Amino acid sequence: MEWEDEALVLSARIHGETGAIVELLTEQHGKFAAHVAGAASRRMKPFLQPGSRVIARYRARMSDQLGTATLEPMGEGVASLFDDPLALAGLSSAASLAAGALPEREAHPGAFHALEALIGVLQIPDIWPAVYVRYEAGLLQELGFGLDLSKCAATGTFDDLIYVSPRTGRAVSRAAGEPYKDKLLPLPPFLLSAQGGLAEGDVKAGLEITGHFLEQFVFGPLNRPLPPTRMWLLDRLGEAGRL
Repeated sequence: MEWEDEALVLSARIHGETGAIVELLTEQHGKFAAHVAGAASRRMKPFLQPGSRVIARYRARMSDQLGTATLEPMGEGVASLFDDPLALAGLSSAASLAAGALPEREAHPGAFHALEALIGVLQIPDIWPAVYVRYEAGLLQELGFGLDLSKCAATGTFDDLIYVSPRTGRAVSRAAGEPYKDKLLPLPPFLLSAQGGLAEGDVKAGLEITGHFLEQFVFGPLNRPLPPTRMWLLDRLGEAGRL
């Protein structure tokens, strides 16, 4: 089994004296783990950080065994984020979610491009927290659990959608949701429109929605909690006043 593909590094752990097991999210082949010789070298270490973009050349004798890969760095990696702990927390959470949620060796180009888009805006502090919420919503969509925010689940109306049903992930209008508002999730306007502005509390509300469904539909059935890096991100965003 051999292939070559663009990939984003999700994680790397030292294996042996000089190698590492590197988990990759590839554009066309999905999530793959591979042994990378020489990964512990000074030259390679900067390009094995989560979010680094590489060309991966993968080879395995049999399709179901752990193969080997050579990695060719693309661009400058994520070194520009090393002085921004909050952006690094966002990147770490995003990579951990992809690693934990996506199935092995199953193509999910949408997830690859969503993570790529998030990485591309992490240097813009006023934008990336909202993009991060959209990234989590995109993961849900990619896995078949997408939110349906197009119209009210109860009445079919397209206007005044301010809630999400925690059971179905469908939008609910103000009027239809009023009797049950204590049981519904608040829907921030920016999830309804790319042009929607951000108000205080919107990022927190968005993360509560995506976190609820990631836990209910993705990590819960696997008997795993959400990655600790996600809780760390929420704490850091709260401390920075970005929720």
